[in-house]
Amino acid sequence: MDRRIVITGMGVVSPIGNDLDTFWSSLLAGRSGIRRIESMDTSAYDCKIGGEVADFDPAPFFNNHKDARRSDRFVQLAMAASKMAVADAALDFDREDLTRVGVMVGSGIGGLDTLETQHGTLVNRGPSRVSPFTIPMMIANIASGMISMEWGACGPNMCIVTACATSNHNIGEAWRMLKFGDADVFVAGGSEATITAMGLSGFGNMKALSLRNDEPERASRPFDKDRDGFVMGEGAGVVVIEELGHALKRGARIYCELIGYGVSADAYHLTSPHPEGVGASRCMEMALRHGGVTPEQVDYVNAHGTSTGLGDVCETKAIKRTFGDYAKDGLIVSSTKSMTGHLLGAAGGVELAACVKAINEGVIPPTINLDDPDPQCDLDYVPHTARERKIDVALSNSFGFGGHNASLLVRRFEG
Repeated sequence: MDRRIVITGMGVVSPIGNDLDTFWSSLLAGRSGIRRIESMDTSAYDCKIGGEVADFDPAPFFNNHKDARRSDRFVQLAMAASKMAVADAALDFDREDLTRVGVMVGSGIGGLDTLETQHGTLVNRGPSRVSPFTIPMMIANIASGMISMEWGACGPNMCIVTACATSNHNIGEAWRMLKFGDADVFVAGGSEATITAMGLSGFGNMKALSLRNDEPERASRPFDKDRDGFVMGEGAGVVVIEELGHALKRGARIYCELIGYGVSADAYHLTSPHPEGVGASRCMEMALRHGGVTPEQVDYVNAHGTSTGLGDVCETKAIKRTFGDYAKDGLIVSSTKSMTGHLLGAAGGVELAACVKAINEGVIPPTINLDDPDPQCDLDYVPHTARERKIDVALSNSFGFGGHNASLLVRRFEG
């Protein structure tokens, strides 16, 4: 358990950029990726907006066009982010013991588009016309499996599915396996592509989505009094994490150290968080305990901050429970979902990348659209404009339906 774990590569595909640099520059510019949905006809839906990944061509990330065509969009996004993360880490699999390389790239929902499309084929054309690739295309674990096959990674391989906490749980459990010595390096994160008929109608009929259709760029507004729901996004966020000695031996560039991982359950409600933020607070406390840091040593929290009425208030309460007076007297919090929308199972991977860049660049991304803060949301959320600030320790929160909570803690690397 004394093994130190570091982040050496990151890959991002998002509504505000299809690579890490574009994603980061968009965050600092306060640029929204929320638009009118173009991938489907939304005339029958109350919500007509989302955070779509634009101008994305999956072909360059697959060995042949056939593999790309036989992959659901969430797998295409996952493969792209994974290949970018591996390239960023300069990881050479020909020089690795592949039994010591693991993959954990999850999805909160999996191949929803494939399920819808093939169900339509079943109903309209009969069972004999359903694609034999239906099941492997739609199951949530297939991205992790295909990524391992891409490089022959024979180490631990799995996919944790915990709704919007998926990425953090996959990264966190990969961290745990590295700590136990079960592998030397992991490709880990999450991917999601659910801007589909079922996704839009399912979340819409829950009354969970913003209906600010006439000004989509202003629709995702975490902690603002006039928020009216989250905005669904799609994308993928993947990191390469490895044991420190392994990284140093191969001369890897080290972004930062992953020092803590918290996990808990609300055990309260199907979709609503605990009203006092008890489970989320225990989750953050566990991450701090693993990292051996005090609350006052945390400089920045990338909040789950989805722009929902209950969620934003409950997370604010949870942060106060965890950090005490320091929550209002020094801690800085922001929600990058104000720009990306909510990437569901991919959110944690993308937001961890934002935390790592904040540490490396000394800039905290803002919470845009925070024009009139909810009186119950009274922390420093970095409204509108990015803020220069040295960051040594950052915490990233992800909370999912079913009461699943996961927090990741990263620290500036010092050899």
